[in-house]
Amino acid sequence: MSKIKQNSYVLFFYNNTKKWLSKISKDNVLHTHIGVIRHADAIGKEFGSRLVTNKDKYVYMLEPTIHDFIMKIQHGTQIVYPKDLGYIASRTGLKNGQIVVEIGTGSGALSIFVASIVKPRGHVYTFDVNSEFMKIAEKNIKKADMQKYVTMKKLDLKHAKKVPISDVDLVVIDLGDPWTVIPTARKMLKGSGAILAVCPTMNQLEKFVSSLVQNEFTDIECTEHILRTIEAREGKTRHSFQGIGHTAYLSFARKAFFGKDKRKKKSKRKS
Repeated sequence: MSKIKQNSYVLFFYNNTKKWLSKISKDNVLHTHIGVIRHADAIGKEFGSRLVTNKDKYVYMLEPTIHDFIMKIQHGTQIVYPKDLGYIASRTGLKNGQIVVEIGTGSGALSIFVASIVKPRGHVYTFDVNSEFMKIAEKNIKKADMQKYVTMKKLDLKHAKKVPISDVDLVVIDLGDPWTVIPTARKMLKGSGAILAVCPTMNQLEKFVSSLVQNEFTDIECTEHILRTIEAREGKTRHSFQGIGHTAYLSFARKAFFGKDKRKKKSKRKS
């Protein structure tokens, strides 16, 4: 039986649009439109239990998932949404023990998700140049309790003279000009290692894919994921009028060896 303790994170769930993620402290009180939620009343209860407010409304006390942390984190930049994260994990083959490099930390949402999969034997190394965004990301990563599996560093990999790490399984790029770091990403990746770029526009996607081919990447795929929820109610089930549409385009590829160097050497010997 998993019980709520001091400093536990709890998702107070009222409905799909009204839910609050809180770190439990016996002296804290959460004021909401459905009434007052006293943290002290949650301590000692089992996750999944119901708590009644002073307005006679009730919330369920749920144990937060990575999805909950990502959707409730502080946003300094646009985040990668859970609807995209699942496909990223399967398409790149993410698993425990892998080493991942992220170029462009943003708010840390993708760092949190990737770390939750590659832990405890794997690790995420994330790089950014914006100190303010990095502070926000650091708070979010700690809130999700993933700091042990994520190393953050301020470094511009567009102009780095040498790569900070090599033989990695996956490089994730979340920049406005992702094609500029493809040569650096290639140096860091092991053979057949995966590369992923998060691109808001098709123009960015087009330039990125063109650079992938020039830098000897194969198995290139570009996708967009639209999520439509269904309101299932007896006798009147229909799709929701609200949903998450376009958030970003995803571009995947894998490092290969086209044999260009061998062809160059042969041509030089003939001459």
